[in-house]
Amino acid sequence: MFDKILIANRGEIACRVIKTARRLGIKTVAVYSDADARALHARMADEAVHIGPPPVNQSYIVIDRILEAIRATGAQAVHPGYGFLSERADFAEALAAEGVAFIGPPASAIRAMGDKITSKKLAAEARVSTVPGYMGLIDDAGHAVKIAREIGYPVMIKASAGGGGKGMRIAWNDDEAAEGFARSKSEAASSFGDDRIFIEKFVTSPRHIEIQVLGDAHGNCIHLGERECSIQRRNQKVIEEAPSPFLDAETRAAMGAQAVALSRAVGYTSAGTVEFIVDAARNFYFLEMNTRLQVEHPVTELVTGIDLVEQMIRVAAGEKLAIRQEDVRLEGWAIESRLYAEDPYRSFLPSIGRLTRYRPPEEKTTETHAVRNDTGVFEGGEISMFYDPMIAKLCTWGPDRAAAIEGMRTALDAFEVEGIGHNLPFLAAVMDHPRFVSGEITTGFIAEEYPDGFAGAAIDRAGLMRLAALAAHLHLERERRAAAISGSMRNHPREPGADWVVSIGGQEWTASVERNGRGTAVRIGQDRFDVAADWRPGDTLARAEIGGEAMIVKVNPMTAGFRLRWRGADLRVRVLSPRHAELAARLPEKAPPDTAKLLLCPMPGLVVRIDVAEGDEVYDGQALCMVEAMKMENVLRAERKGVVAKVHAKPGESLAVDDVIMEFE
Repeated sequence: MFDKILIANRGEIACRVIKTARRLGIKTVAVYSDADARALHARMADEAVHIGPPPVNQSYIVIDRILEAIRATGAQAVHPGYGFLSERADFAEALAAEGVAFIGPPASAIRAMGDKITSKKLAAEARVSTVPGYMGLIDDAGHAVKIAREIGYPVMIKASAGGGGKGMRIAWNDDEAAEGFARSKSEAASSFGDDRIFIEKFVTSPRHIEIQVLGDAHGNCIHLGERECSIQRRNQKVIEEAPSPFLDAETRAAMGAQAVALSRAVGYTSAGTVEFIVDAARNFYFLEMNTRLQVEHPVTELVTGIDLVEQMIRVAAGEKLAIRQEDVRLEGWAIESRLYAEDPYRSFLPSIGRLTRYRPPEEKTTETHAVRNDTGVFEGGEISMFYDPMIAKLCTWGPDRAAAIEGMRTALDAFEVEGIGHNLPFLAAVMDHPRFVSGEITTGFIAEEYPDGFAGAAIDRAGLMRLAALAAHLHLERERRAAAISGSMRNHPREPGADWVVSIGGQEWTASVERNGRGTAVRIGQDRFDVAADWRPGDTLARAEIGGEAMIVKVNPMTAGFRLRWRGADLRVRVLSPRHAELAARLPEKAPPDTAKLLLCPMPGLVVRIDVAEGDEVYDGQALCMVEAMKMENVLRAERKGVVAKVHAKPGESLAVDDVIMEFE
């Protein structure tokens, strides 16, 4: 077994590898860029080595920098994590030349499966079901359109060296095929240094289901069941679960057998994932093989009890797998929610900044419930524009799917993140969505159920009334605290009133509040709610029981009320005396500023190009500029016809959210 390993990665996955290495008694070396000097992974490791400036092409994917760190620390093996150098065959070969073990598959397997075109051909030879498509290289946009027509729309345009949703576009017509080819090619070149593109048929009503495989250098190869990864946004996974609610035992066995057959065909060792597209009739087609640890590996670990990072290390050290196929048992259900620094209220655009508050739910494991949070950040840390926007992976386990979902709802309610935009409310809304709860999901779930974006979850009348009762309780607690302030005149106590008007979610109710044992009794109309909460003024989380129902609600004070966040809803609640409510109803509403003639930057990012000049006439849908943020290119388009009056930004300039890019007449 190794004495010391280097993790050629950053963030959450680096911290994840360090935890297992520490348990195995192996010392660890972290590498970090200028932007990650204070990062959690650099602080957790036994040693940390600086490798360059923030951009990945000057630090994390520069092989020579990693080799220098290895030589300086004497590391005997390298774990690449995912992304970065994890699927670079030349990196594995460079390590071999140094006499350093690569904690991953052989370079030949990486090369064969890392090229999407070659992998399709090898899969077909191994009798693995594949999606119809054009596996040759594509010359230009015109060639892409011709091929797309021959295959038949819709088609998927993909980078041969792609992964993580980058360099990938769906095209439904010629125009989308031409532009999708250009964007995929550009993203592929900047993300992977390889701009080769291929096109395949896009399977309608598809599910994305993948098989986890594990092999050693002694000819043993097994699979550890499947993961359902169909909840995706722009081809980027958001929520995963194991097992899939769609597969039956027969399909699972067939997919597992094909995944193992492909792995054997390329001499695969270590942990890897064979991804499939599955249609409504449970026909499945090979999509690609990821020759690395997957982001969503924790759900497999939770249902199998197998530490995949440990198995990767043991295999790289030359050990035989101690697990046989018949030993693999899928126990219970696990769900993973990816917490991203993306603002769901602004079309999920990237958000950067400092985490002024980061309080994940308590991690725990019992016979009936488990909560796990894999993260690489900390309170006070910064989310950088240079790297992937993922903050954490929150996982829950339960004896069945319903229990895992309920555990996730509670964990998301208790997860506090402030300082940046993030998708916690969206994740919470999905957990309550009837279609998700039923398991009737496809990769089109988000686009179909949230076609106009996300504006917050809708709370039914019963839920609003419980929140109104909570707000009345909180307000009474705050008023009692204020009434008990020191320095007041003796024998002249101020007693808060009992009657209040609560405005929430467009509803207004009169609430009568009185003490009730350890809490309060709140009457709203004919309904009575007994409220007990472990909340005091200043707390940001209220763990309450309201009308017999347990709730965890995020609480922030505001003038004459509270901001309450629960189950994906973000509500401003006012609690006023009857007289104040009467006067407030007469106040005029302040209109938002008119920005109709401005193009505002929707996210923090870098201006890649400006497509128009001052005086140009533009039309609805015309490209105006491109902004790159967190390795994704975003084309901003005109919403209607107009004339460019002034251009404020220029290529290469870094912009903040709502910075003015250009004005129109």
